[in-house]
Amino acid sequence: MQRTATFLWHLVPTATLAIALALVSPGGVRAQDTATTAETPSPRRIVISLTERRLHLLEEGRPPRSFPVAIGRPGVAIPLGDSQVLRKRRNPTWHPTANQRRDNPALPASVPPGPSNPLGEFALDLGWTAIAIHGTNEPDSVGRRASGGCFRMLPADIAALFEMVPVGTPVRVVSGPAIVPAPQPASAVAVPAALPTPAPPPSLPIVPDPRCTTAGAPLRRMICTMPDLAALDGRARGLHQRHLAALPAERRDAAAYALLQEERRFDDRITARCWVRRGMEEDPAVAAAARACLSDALTVRLEQAKRR
Repeated sequence: MQRTATFLWHLVPTATLAIALALVSPGGVRAQDTATTAETPSPRRIVISLTERRLHLLEEGRPPRSFPVAIGRPGVAIPLGDSQVLRKRRNPTWHPTANQRRDNPALPASVPPGPSNPLGEFALDLGWTAIAIHGTNEPDSVGRRASGGCFRMLPADIAALFEMVPVGTPVRVVSGPAIVPAPQPASAVAVPAALPTPAPPPSLPIVPDPRCTTAGAPLRRMICTMPDLAALDGRARGLHQRHLAALPAERRDAAAYALLQEERRFDDRITARCWVRRGMEEDPAVAAAARACLSDALTVRLEQAKRR
C-alpha cells in the first residue's frame, strides 16, 4: 500500500514540490525483510538534493551533515516531495521488481544478503513504492546518476545514517539545491554556570603539514587555514612520527611510505564524503557542513593513530 506524508518544513517552499508515486527501483520492499516498523518521533530530518546528489541530515542545534548519493540514471523517474522512513532493514534481501525482471529475465526472484546484493548491508525504505535509501555493492557509482530510482550511499555512510535516524524520520527530495539552516553561533549557546570546567586532555605533539605553505587542493587548504582542523591533523601527524621513530630502521621507510599512501586515500575519500570543493566558501551553510564533517573525520583519524 502506498503511503506518503507531508511535513510543513520551512527549508524549501512546498509550492515548488510535486509528489511522484508508483516508481520502480531496486529497493523492493517485502514485509519479511522489515527490521523496524514502529514509528518514532524524530528530531532529525533528511533533505536529498538531486542537483547536488547529496543527502543532508538536519538536526536542530547541530551543524547539518552531508553525504554523497547516487540518484536515478537518465530516463528513470525519481520521486520528488515529502515522504518518511517507513522501515529499517539490516542485511536486506533484494527483490527485483516485475519490470526489472521483464527487462532482464536472467535476474533471480531475490538476492539474499551478501556481496552480490545491490542494497548493501542497510536499507531505509521510504513511503514511495519500491524506493529506499540504501547501501551498495558498487561504491564507485555513488555521486553519479546510476540507480534505478533509489538513493545509494557509501557503505560507511549508510551504516552511520541507519543508526542516527529512526522510523518516522521526515524525508524531502528536491530537484534543486537543498536549503539548509546556518549553524547556530557558538556565542548563542548558553552554558550552565554550574557545570565544572572539564580537565584538558593530555597534550599531544602537533606536527604541521609541510604542504601548508603551498596547499592548493581545497581539502588541504581548509585544514591548513582552520586552527581546530590543523590541530587535529597535526596531532595525528605527531603520533605517526612517534610510531615511525619506534620502528627498526629497516622497517621505517616502508612504514613511512604506507602512511603516505594512507593519507592520500584519506584525502580522496574525505573530499568526496564531506563535499569539499572550490568555491564552497561562498555558501556559509555548505562550508559549515563541510567543516563539521571534516572535523569528525579527522577526529576518527586521530583516534586510529592513538591505537596504532
